[in-house]
Amino acid sequence: MLDKMSSNQRLVIAVLLSIVFFLGYTAIFPPLQTEGAQESAKVQNAVAKSAQAATHLTTNAEATAGHTIVANESTSTNTILTVKNKNFILKMDTLGRISSKELLQKKFRNKDDQNAQLIPVVGTKPLYIRFMDETLNKEAIATPYTASVSELNVEGAPQKVTLTQKLPTLIVTKEITFYADGHYDISIHLTKDKKYFIYLGQRPHVNDEEQMMAAAGAMVYSDAGILTMVEDGDADTRKTFTDIALLAAFDQYNATIMYNISKDTVVIIDRNSEDNPIVYFDGTQNITFSGYIGDKNYQTLKSINPVLTNAVEYGWFTFAAKPLFALLTWLHGIFGNWGWAIIGLTAIIRIVLYPLTYKGMVSMQKMKNLAPKMKELKEKYKGDPARLNQATMDMYKKHGANPLGGCLPMLLQIPVFFAIYRVLLNAVELQGAPWILWVHDLSRMDPYYILPVLMGASMFLQQRMTPNNFTDPMQEKIMKYLPVIFTFFFITFPSGLVLYWFVNNLFSIAQQFIVNQQFKNAKDAVVVVSDKKEK
Repeated sequence: MLDKMSSNQRLVIAVLLSIVFFLGYTAIFPPLQTEGAQESAKVQNAVAKSAQAATHLTTNAEATAGHTIVANESTSTNTILTVKNKNFILKMDTLGRISSKELLQKKFRNKDDQNAQLIPVVGTKPLYIRFMDETLNKEAIATPYTASVSELNVEGAPQKVTLTQKLPTLIVTKEITFYADGHYDISIHLTKDKKYFIYLGQRPHVNDEEQMMAAAGAMVYSDAGILTMVEDGDADTRKTFTDIALLAAFDQYNATIMYNISKDTVVIIDRNSEDNPIVYFDGTQNITFSGYIGDKNYQTLKSINPVLTNAVEYGWFTFAAKPLFALLTWLHGIFGNWGWAIIGLTAIIRIVLYPLTYKGMVSMQKMKNLAPKMKELKEKYKGDPARLNQATMDMYKKHGANPLGGCLPMLLQIPVFFAIYRVLLNAVELQGAPWILWVHDLSRMDPYYILPVLMGASMFLQQRMTPNNFTDPMQEKIMKYLPVIFTFFFITFPSGLVLYWFVNNLFSIAQQFIVNQQFKNAKDAVVVVSDKKEK
């Protein structure tokens, strides 16, 4: 019975580390797939509607919020300010919003060779002001802002602009200083104290086909270090927060962030009609804060303000993922290449985990060697489970074997596997980063499928070298086809992730070879000793 349990345990571990890990993860974070023609039609329709009038979509949260939750405040607007430098073009419109931000670096272009546009056409936009008073809000929608200048170049020193909106009963002033690294400081002043909200804006929605298995939505990070994340489709009830260090709307590689907000400011996460989060916060007659719109490059965020690095999320395994990313960055500083840094990181992880993996492999070898004796015990104590269990335990104890010895070390490695997976999945630094020869972008799939095939072949070889004592033919058949299944799923994975798993397999093959050779040598030594005694 214990023999059967050990076999099942090994199968469970294999499935947990393979099918459940990837298929389950895919189910939780499915790829966002967009058909170009269909999406284009949706956008054109939305723009046509928004050009006619301001559209406000309500949710169940409106009664609690006390005002209409804005899902799409777009109206017919013109650009009143353009901010440029070599890396981006940012535009603001007559509603005083950041209406567009285009990244100019080649590495951020999509598969159609178009520059990344971080502000969606449809949805709320950063710095939009929504008044509680409906009459005042209608006046604000109908009254355009004016800008002190129409164009800024922030190639060097930061540049300031003043946006002004003159309403019948008050004047709204926004003084904004833009910086070359993509962040800005803003001061908002009202001539009268009126209740209003400032919107964070919709999350960046760049290149849907690249969003596989990555979280997207909104988050707030408190001064106490508590991170609350609401992913797209999961927004249900209205949530309020205070003492906030930053708030962000994000996708896999990019984010719209606001920070340096007064600690007593009430930040609200509501939902739109699609159960996606919408973030806004209470404004005051005089308020100052800072913002950033761009890619989640760790060094860039850290240089602006270290608190912004918390916008790079790694899920449950942040405690392990953050130091792993720091190590990966350090290795990149040595190798100057993210591909070799991934290989170096894999080597370090395998060295650290060597005692655990070695113990597991030795235990599996011992169980394989004891398989014939287990068969004899089953025949001897057929029909007497109690005696069979006792004899099995005695045999395990005598030979120093543990039926779970090959499973527990592997279980302990799961957090590390998840952490490194999340690190490589969320590292925008891999975008446009080449490795060697045909791999020109580690954030995209291998265009020639070479790495997935090598990964599958290495997994097959590792499987052939790994001892097993399956008693169930179905278990053996499942394990036999796992390399094929893995190869199929890895075809569309970013090549950086495939590189990690391929190199990881190579280390497993080398380690398994060492263990197998040790047991073979020990067995040969026993045979030699036996032959000498017979002579």
